Amino acid sequence: MDFDPGGMQKIFQLIRWQGLVSALVISAVAWVLLRSIATTVSRLSTRFSERRLLLQQVEAFLRFVIYFVAFFAIVLAVFRFDQNLLTVLGGTLIFTAGFALKDLAASVLAGIIILIDKPFQVGDRVTFGGSYGQIVSIGLRCVRMLTLDHNTVTIPNSRLLTEMASTGNDGALEMQIAIDFYIGADQDVDRAQRVVEEAVLSSRYVFLGRPAPVHVAQVIHQNHFAVRLRVRPYVLDVQYEEDFATDVTKRVLRAFTEHHIDPPAMLHRGDRADR
Repeated sequence: MDFDPGGMQKIFQLIRWQGLVSALVISAVAWVLLRSIATTVSRLSTRFSERRLLLQQVEAFLRFVIYFVAFFAIVLAVFRFDQNLLTVLGGTLIFTAGFALKDLAASVLAGIIILIDKPFQVGDRVTFGGSYGQIVSIGLRCVRMLTLDHNTVTIPNSRLLTEMASTGNDGALEMQIAIDFYIGADQDVDRAQRVVEEAVLSSRYVFLGRPAPVHVAQVIHQNHFAVRLRVRPYVLDVQYEEDFATDVTKRVLRAFTEHHIDPPAMLHRGDRADR
């Protein structure tokens, strides 16, 4: 393909070079606003912890608006949209740019739909594509999720419109979690159930405004006949999900040891001298 210096010259005529300074100023102002909002929300979230998710959702909306306005302000400042010049260039350049930006445009539109429809919000615990974690930001192009092992998962907004995502708390601070315990089929199930209930209700992380049922079922666990006790309490704040599960598990294991409630094993067990 031959190089066409005339075509390149026409393309350069689309750029308003003095507008580059304005673009830098717009970018700097947007960056300062974003940093200020993030700092303010962080401080308010610490002071008003019960409003933390609401504040994070407001921050996500403001970030989206700032990104959107800054992007179009920079485009208008840098590019000269002259009708005669665009006519000379024809539709090829516009078609090429449109094709290159179609995925970005789809993600931006999907981001707007997410903010309006609210399938989930910033702060929600979400399962998507095999990953589970907390939504930390909703941007123009993508959503970022922080998993429980502190990995950041970036999800294009357009995928979230076509694939299934489930949320555990739907904008609320409290969230139900499931914790499983397994005991032998020959153990005292009623006592084990009471132990689990007491461990949950005495935890500092439990949300007492919701029930914490303990469901009992016979299962095969690690090739042994076992009884599964599954408790479904509500944690008072989703950020304490792991701490809550750890606290309850430690309490239950200690109590099982004290009450001689054994884990699943091959039946029959030998007599224990200390019983």
